[in-house]
Amino acid sequence: MARILTVWVLTRALLLLCVFHVLTVPGPDVTSDISVIYQGWYEILRTGTFPLDDVTWQYPPAAALAVLSPALLPFLGYAPAFFVLALLADAVVCGLLLYAGRRPGKSHRGLCVWVVGVPLLGPTVYARYDVMVTAVAVAALLAGARHPRAMGALAGFGALLKVWPVLLLAGVPRGRATRRSWTTAAGTALGVTLAFLVAMPGALAFLAFQRDRGTEVESLGALVFHVGRHLGWRGDVRLNYGSVEFLGPYVPLVSTAAQLLSAAAVSWLLAWRLRARAWAASTLADAAFVAVLLFTVTSRVISPQYMLWLVGAAAVCLAFRASRMEVPARLVLAATFVTFLEFPVWFSHVVAGDPLGVALLVVRNGLLVAAALLACRALWRQTVAEHEQGTAQAPVSRAPSADTCASAP
Repeated sequence: MARILTVWVLTRALLLLCVFHVLTVPGPDVTSDISVIYQGWYEILRTGTFPLDDVTWQYPPAAALAVLSPALLPFLGYAPAFFVLALLADAVVCGLLLYAGRRPGKSHRGLCVWVVGVPLLGPTVYARYDVMVTAVAVAALLAGARHPRAMGALAGFGALLKVWPVLLLAGVPRGRATRRSWTTAAGTALGVTLAFLVAMPGALAFLAFQRDRGTEVESLGALVFHVGRHLGWRGDVRLNYGSVEFLGPYVPLVSTAAQLLSAAAVSWLLAWRLRARAWAASTLADAAFVAVLLFTVTSRVISPQYMLWLVGAAAVCLAFRASRMEVPARLVLAATFVTFLEFPVWFSHVVAGDPLGVALLVVRNGLLVAAALLACRALWRQTVAEHEQGTAQAPVSRAPSADTCASAP
């Protein structure tokens, strides 16, 4: 255990050196989002209103709390304070996984996934507020088995930070646990939203800005246009709604196709909930991981920080000995490192759509698709197929019995 904590200290020190510009990572400066965009929002939010005229504000109302959080450290400048708070959120996740790993039926493999997976994404981890959202999501999943109301409250609040934590509720066992967690989540989300609507104008402006987004150059659908540019497709790549997107013929069609794939993902998750009969200790976390994977893969925008959501969900899965998500988790870790190469290291190649850029996207998105398909298969087999065949017994862990990091992805 001392070894993995040493790895945490060393890798996080390296990340801090990068965001404080002591070390330089090739490619665009990932910290500009904090020092320019976030700080600009901060100046507006502190006046008591949301950035109503800024189309790059595409986040639910509670995101204002993350943007305003550097005010908790008034003795530091905005960007340094944000980086320190991001580090603290990272440490909270480590603490939660360390504590969970000591409980019966749990393993420290989840801690190892988090400690190793986060630095694979590079300094982007501390230059976005997603690490704070992921901390809330990890707390929700770890609380879910014994405290459904606490999970619901955390998931509801997380959804108002960045929407995706609502997916954590997909795997809650049917019956009382679902009623308690889903009702609490809805109540929390409604209460927080109403509070923002009363206190700050423009709390729901993000809905229109998010709706108008196109196909971002890193998404799965973008591969159509990356290839199309070499075959005569007449379109353009521009900074649009805060991200680099494709604009031109057939872009709305591909964006609609991505939304239809997301709808298909919802249908699959609904079918799984209706058919699932055997709930193992890890099923809640496994299903959350599958849901986040599906919506990441089908998103019109697979930004680098999305990988942090997957690393967090994968870590919670592997904190349970009964989880069968080890192979998908390994694929996610590989995709996380390729994402670092794709952004920021060789992002210029991605924007240009040259062979290196396209190859990086094919590999990264291919790994995510494979992880999603394998995770869906594992979840279905454990909770539906084996039960229907009459072969499922008490949940048996396929994970190694040791609590060491040697067996972790």
